[in-house]
Amino acid sequence: MRMRRVASQESWPDSWKQSYEFDLLEIYGDMRYRGYTYAYEQRRRHVLELVQKVARPGARILDVAAAQGNYTLTLAEMGYDVTWNDLRQELAGYVKLKYEKGTVEYVGGSVFALGPEQSFDMVLVGEIIEHVAHPDEFLRTMARLVKAGGYIVLTTPNGEYIRHRLPKFSDCADPAQFENIQFKPNADGHIFLLWRDEIEALARQAGLSVLEMRFFANPLTSGHLKSEALLHLTPRRWVEAFEQLTRALPLGWQRKIHAGLAILLQRPAVKGQGATVPL
Repeated sequence: MRMRRVASQESWPDSWKQSYEFDLLEIYGDMRYRGYTYAYEQRRRHVLELVQKVARPGARILDVAAAQGNYTLTLAEMGYDVTWNDLRQELAGYVKLKYEKGTVEYVGGSVFALGPEQSFDMVLVGEIIEHVAHPDEFLRTMARLVKAGGYIVLTTPNGEYIRHRLPKFSDCADPAQFENIQFKPNADGHIFLLWRDEIEALARQAGLSVLEMRFFANPLTSGHLKSEALLHLTPRRWVEAFEQLTRALPLGWQRKIHAGLAILLQRPAVKGQGATVPL
Protein backbone atom coordinates (compact mmCIF):
# COMPACT_ATOMS: atom_id res chain seq x y z
CA MET A 1 0.00 0.00 0.00
CA ARG A 2 1.71 3.16 -1.22
CA MET A 3 -1.06 5.75 -0.99
CA ARG A 4 0.25 9.20 -0.19
CA ARG A 5 0.17 10.22 3.47
CA VAL A 6 -1.50 13.53 4.20
CA ALA A 7 -1.39 15.88 7.19
CA SER A 8 -4.55 17.36 8.68
CA GLN A 9 -5.30 20.98 7.83
CA GLU A 10 -7.43 23.36 9.90
CA SER A 11 -9.14 24.55 6.72
CA TRP A 12 -10.49 21.08 5.89
CA PRO A 13 -14.22 20.40 6.13
CA ASP A 14 -15.31 18.37 9.16
CA SER A 15 -15.89 15.22 7.11
CA TRP A 16 -12.26 15.30 5.94
CA LYS A 17 -11.01 15.78 9.50
CA GLN A 18 -13.11 12.83 10.70
CA SER A 19 -11.78 10.70 7.86
CA TYR A 20 -8.24 11.63 8.80
CA GLU A 21 -8.86 10.50 12.39
CA PHE A 22 -9.90 7.08 11.09
CA ASP A 23 -6.86 6.97 8.82
CA LEU A 24 -4.62 7.55 11.83
CA LEU A 25 -5.96 4.34 13.37
CA GLU A 26 -6.36 2.30 10.20
CA ILE A 27 -3.35 3.03 8.01
CA TYR A 28 -1.00 5.52 9.69
CA GLY A 29 0.00 3.37 12.66
CA ASP A 30 -1.67 5.23 15.55
CA MET A 31 -2.15 2.49 18.18
CA ARG A 32 -4.24 4.39 20.75
CA TYR A 33 -7.09 1.89 20.30
CA ARG A 34 -5.30 -1.30 19.43
CA GLY A 35 -8.43 -3.41 19.37
CA TYR A 36 -9.94 -1.21 16.66
CA THR A 37 -6.71 -1.19 14.67
CA TYR A 38 -6.13 -4.95 14.91
CA ALA A 39 -9.76 -5.73 13.99
CA TYR A 40 -9.51 -3.38 10.99
CA GLU A 41 -6.29 -5.07 9.87
CA GLN A 42 -8.00 -8.46 10.04
CA ARG A 43 -10.96 -7.24 8.02
CA ARG A 44 -8.70 -5.63 5.45
CA ARG A 45 -6.64 -8.80 5.06
CA HIS A 46 -9.70 -10.97 4.45
CA VAL A 47 -11.22 -8.49 1.99
CA LEU A 48 -8.07 -8.30 -0.11
CA GLU A 49 -7.61 -12.08 -0.02
CA LEU A 50 -11.18 -12.66 -1.22
CA VAL A 51 -10.83 -10.07 -3.98
CA GLN A 52 -7.59 -11.60 -5.24
CA LYS A 53 -9.04 -15.10 -5.00
CA VAL A 54 -11.58 -14.48 -7.77
CA ALA A 55 -10.68 -11.25 -9.60
CA ARG A 56 -7.56 -10.60 -11.59
CA PRO A 57 -5.99 -7.13 -12.00
CA GLY A 58 -7.94 -5.17 -14.58
CA ALA A 59 -11.31 -6.28 -13.22
CA ARG A 60 -13.78 -3.44 -12.69
CA ILE A 61 -14.66 -3.00 -8.99
CA LEU A 62 -17.24 -0.74 -7.35
CA ASP A 63 -16.34 0.27 -3.77
CA VAL A 64 -19.65 1.18 -2.08
CA ALA A 65 -19.73 3.67 0.83
CA ALA A 66 -15.98 3.89 0.34
CA ALA A 67 -15.46 6.81 2.76
CA GLN A 68 -11.77 7.75 2.89
CA GLY A 69 -11.04 5.35 0.04
CA ASN A 70 -8.45 3.04 1.56
CA TYR A 71 -9.78 -0.03 -0.25
CA THR A 72 -10.34 2.01 -3.40
CA LEU A 73 -6.76 3.28 -3.53
CA THR A 74 -5.18 0.00 -2.49
CA LEU A 75 -7.07 -1.97 -5.14
CA ALA A 76 -6.20 0.66 -7.77
CA GLU A 77 -2.53 0.31 -6.84
CA MET A 78 -2.91 -3.46 -7.23
CA GLY A 79 -4.04 -2.97 -10.84
CA TYR A 80 -7.84 -3.03 -10.55
CA ASP A 81 -10.14 -0.51 -12.25
CA VAL A 82 -11.95 0.94 -9.23
CA THR A 83 -15.00 3.19 -8.86
CA TRP A 84 -15.21 5.06 -5.55
CA ASN A 85 -18.73 5.77 -4.27
CA ASP A 86 -20.02 7.46 -1.13
CA LEU A 87 -23.08 9.49 -0.12
CA ARG A 88 -20.70 12.17 1.17
CA GLN A 89 -19.57 13.41 -2.23
CA GLU A 90 -17.13 15.91 -0.74
CA LEU A 91 -14.96 13.05 0.55
CA ALA A 92 -13.77 12.46 -3.02
CA GLY A 93 -11.49 15.46 -2.57
CA TYR A 94 -9.89 13.91 0.50
CA VAL A 95 -9.36 10.59 -1.29
CA LYS A 96 -7.70 12.38 -4.21
CA LEU A 97 -5.14 13.88 -1.83
CA LYS A 98 -3.96 10.34 -1.00
CA TYR A 99 -3.99 9.04 -4.59
CA GLU A 100 -0.67 7.62 -5.75
CA LYS A 101 -1.33 5.52 -8.87
CA GLY A 102 -3.87 3.37 -10.67
CA THR A 103 -7.30 3.79 -12.25
CA VAL A 104 -9.95 5.41 -10.03
CA GLU A 105 -13.31 6.92 -10.99
CA TYR A 106 -15.23 9.00 -8.45
CA VAL A 107 -19.02 8.68 -8.36
CA GLY A 108 -20.58 10.42 -5.38
CA GLY A 109 -24.16 10.09 -4.21
CA SER A 110 -26.51 7.20 -3.53
CA VAL A 111 -25.53 3.83 -4.94
CA PHE A 112 -29.23 3.24 -5.60
CA ALA A 113 -29.06 5.98 -8.23
CA LEU A 114 -26.55 4.14 -10.42
CA GLY A 115 -28.22 3.30 -13.70
CA PRO A 116 -28.43 0.01 -15.59
CA GLU A 117 -25.49 1.06 -17.75
CA GLN A 118 -23.29 0.66 -14.68
CA SER A 119 -22.10 -2.94 -14.40
CA PHE A 120 -19.09 -4.26 -12.50
CA ASP A 121 -17.04 -7.42 -12.24
CA MET A 122 -17.12 -7.06 -8.47
CA VAL A 123 -18.84 -4.92 -5.85
CA LEU A 124 -17.16 -4.33 -2.48
CA VAL A 125 -19.60 -3.63 0.35
CA GLY A 126 -17.63 -2.98 3.54
CA GLU A 127 -19.52 -2.44 6.81
CA ILE A 128 -22.65 -0.91 5.25
CA ILE A 129 -25.47 -3.48 5.08
CA GLU A 130 -26.03 -3.16 8.86
CA HIS A 131 -26.72 0.56 8.35
CA VAL A 132 -29.70 0.16 6.00
CA ALA A 133 -33.34 -0.35 6.94
CA HIS A 134 -33.94 -2.84 4.14
CA PRO A 135 -30.85 -5.07 3.78
CA ASP A 136 -32.83 -7.39 1.50
CA GLU A 137 -33.49 -4.60 -1.02
CA PHE A 138 -29.94 -3.34 -0.63
CA LEU A 139 -28.42 -6.72 -1.49
CA ARG A 140 -30.71 -7.04 -4.52
CA THR A 141 -29.39 -3.66 -5.70
CA MET A 142 -25.81 -4.85 -5.26
CA ALA A 143 -26.63 -7.98 -7.27
CA ARG A 144 -28.06 -5.81 -10.05
CA LEU A 145 -24.78 -3.89 -10.26
CA VAL A 146 -22.72 -7.06 -10.72
CA LYS A 147 -22.26 -8.64 -14.13
CA ALA A 148 -23.47 -12.20 -14.63
CA GLY A 149 -20.70 -14.36 -13.22
CA GLY A 150 -19.40 -11.47 -11.12
CA TYR A 151 -18.80 -11.27 -7.39
CA ILE A 152 -19.67 -9.34 -4.24
CA VAL A 153 -17.33 -9.12 -1.26
CA LEU A 154 -19.31 -8.07 1.81
CA THR A 155 -18.21 -7.44 5.38
CA THR A 156 -20.48 -6.84 8.36
CA PRO A 157 -20.46 -7.36 12.13
CA ASN A 158 -21.32 -10.93 13.09
CA GLY A 159 -24.74 -10.91 14.78
CA GLU A 160 -24.01 -14.13 16.65
CA TYR A 161 -20.98 -12.70 18.46
CA ILE A 162 -21.41 -13.04 22.24
CA ARG A 163 -21.02 -9.31 22.82
CA HIS A 164 -23.51 -8.10 20.20
CA ARG A 165 -27.03 -7.19 21.31
CA LEU A 166 -28.78 -5.58 18.34
CA PRO A 167 -31.82 -7.39 16.85
CA LYS A 168 -31.82 -9.75 13.90
CA PHE A 169 -33.29 -8.39 10.70
CA SER A 170 -35.63 -11.39 10.50
CA ASP A 171 -37.07 -10.52 13.93
CA CYS A 172 -38.25 -7.08 12.79
CA ALA A 173 -41.84 -6.98 11.54
CA ASP A 174 -41.60 -3.46 10.07
CA PRO A 175 -38.11 -2.39 8.93
CA ALA A 176 -39.60 0.79 7.45
CA GLN A 177 -39.62 2.28 10.95
CA PHE A 178 -35.82 2.61 10.68
CA GLU A 179 -35.74 4.44 7.36
CA ASN A 180 -35.25 7.84 9.00
CA ILE A 181 -32.12 6.70 10.84
CA GLN A 182 -30.40 4.65 8.14
CA PHE A 183 -27.12 5.46 6.38
CA LYS A 184 -25.53 7.01 9.48
CA PRO A 185 -21.76 6.40 9.59
CA ASN A 186 -19.79 4.47 12.21
CA ALA A 187 -21.12 2.03 14.81
CA ASP A 188 -23.77 4.47 16.04
CA GLY A 189 -25.61 3.86 12.80
CA HIS A 190 -26.00 0.09 13.17
CA ILE A 191 -29.66 -0.98 12.86
CA PHE A 192 -29.56 -4.77 12.59
CA LEU A 193 -26.80 -7.32 12.96
CA LEU A 194 -27.06 -10.20 10.54
CA TRP A 195 -26.60 -13.85 11.42
CA ARG A 196 -25.12 -16.46 9.11
CA ASP A 197 -28.50 -18.01 8.25
CA GLU A 198 -29.95 -14.56 7.46
CA ILE A 199 -27.11 -13.74 5.09
CA GLU A 200 -27.60 -17.04 3.29
CA ALA A 201 -31.35 -16.36 2.99
CA LEU A 202 -30.83 -12.77 1.76
CA ALA A 203 -28.30 -14.03 -0.80
CA ARG A 204 -30.77 -16.58 -2.17
CA GLN A 205 -33.48 -13.92 -2.44
CA ALA A 206 -31.07 -11.71 -4.40
CA GLY A 207 -30.16 -14.55 -6.77
CA LEU A 208 -26.65 -14.90 -5.32
CA SER A 209 -24.59 -17.88 -4.25
CA VAL A 210 -22.52 -17.83 -1.05
CA LEU A 211 -19.06 -19.10 -2.01
CA GLU A 212 -17.23 -18.46 1.25
CA MET A 213 -17.91 -17.03 4.69
CA ARG A 214 -15.14 -16.11 7.12
CA PHE A 215 -15.43 -15.21 10.80
CA PHE A 216 -12.67 -13.01 12.23
CA ALA A 217 -11.66 -10.72 15.12
CA ASN A 218 -11.96 -12.57 18.44
CA PRO A 219 -12.40 -10.65 21.74
CA LEU A 220 -8.65 -10.21 22.20
CA THR A 221 -8.07 -9.03 18.64
CA SER A 222 -10.99 -6.60 18.96
CA GLY A 223 -10.04 -5.30 22.37
CA HIS A 224 -13.43 -6.41 23.73
CA LEU A 225 -14.34 -7.91 27.12
CA LYS A 226 -11.86 -5.56 28.84
CA SER A 227 -8.92 -6.85 26.80
CA GLU A 228 -7.92 -3.45 25.34
CA ALA A 229 -5.46 -2.81 28.17
CA LEU A 230 -3.99 -6.28 27.67
CA LEU A 231 -3.32 -5.50 24.01
CA HIS A 232 -0.88 -2.76 25.01
CA LEU A 233 1.20 -5.41 26.80
CA THR A 234 0.81 -8.26 24.29
CA PRO A 235 3.22 -8.62 21.33
CA ARG A 236 1.48 -8.33 17.98
CA ARG A 237 2.65 -11.80 16.94
CA TRP A 238 0.82 -13.30 19.96
CA VAL A 239 -2.37 -11.50 19.01
CA GLU A 240 -2.10 -12.77 15.43
CA ALA A 241 -1.35 -16.31 16.62
CA PHE A 242 -4.42 -16.29 18.86
CA GLU A 243 -6.54 -15.05 15.96
CA GLN A 244 -5.33 -17.95 13.82
CA LEU A 245 -6.09 -20.35 16.66
CA THR A 246 -9.68 -19.18 17.16
CA ARG A 247 -10.34 -19.22 13.40
CA ALA A 248 -9.36 -22.91 13.40
CA LEU A 249 -12.01 -23.82 15.99
CA PRO A 250 -15.22 -25.66 15.05
CA LEU A 251 -17.71 -23.44 13.23
CA GLY A 252 -20.12 -23.30 16.17
CA TRP A 253 -17.43 -21.72 18.34
CA GLN A 254 -16.24 -19.39 15.60
CA ARG A 255 -19.74 -17.99 15.21
CA LYS A 256 -19.88 -17.03 18.90
CA ILE A 257 -16.40 -15.61 19.50
CA HIS A 258 -15.68 -13.55 16.38
CA ALA A 259 -16.99 -10.04 15.91
CA GLY A 260 -16.69 -9.81 12.12
CA LEU A 261 -17.88 -11.56 8.99
CA ALA A 262 -16.40 -11.48 5.47
CA ILE A 263 -18.52 -13.08 2.76
CA LEU A 264 -17.79 -13.87 -0.89
CA LEU A 265 -20.94 -13.97 -3.05
CA GLN A 266 -21.45 -14.62 -6.74
CA ARG A 267 -24.13 -13.80 -9.25
CA PRO A 268 -24.31 -16.95 -11.40
CA ALA A 269 -23.41 -16.58 -15.07
CA VAL A 270 -26.52 -18.56 -15.97
CA LYS A 271 -29.56 -18.98 -13.75
CA GLY A 272 -29.01 -22.03 -11.58
CA GLN A 273 -25.32 -22.25 -12.42
CA GLY A 274 -22.76 -22.44 -9.63
CA ALA A 275 -19.38 -20.83 -9.32
CA THR A 276 -17.46 -19.88 -12.45
CA VAL A 277 -13.77 -19.36 -13.06
CA PRO A 278 -12.07 -16.24 -11.66
CA LEU A 279 -12.48 -13.04 -13.67
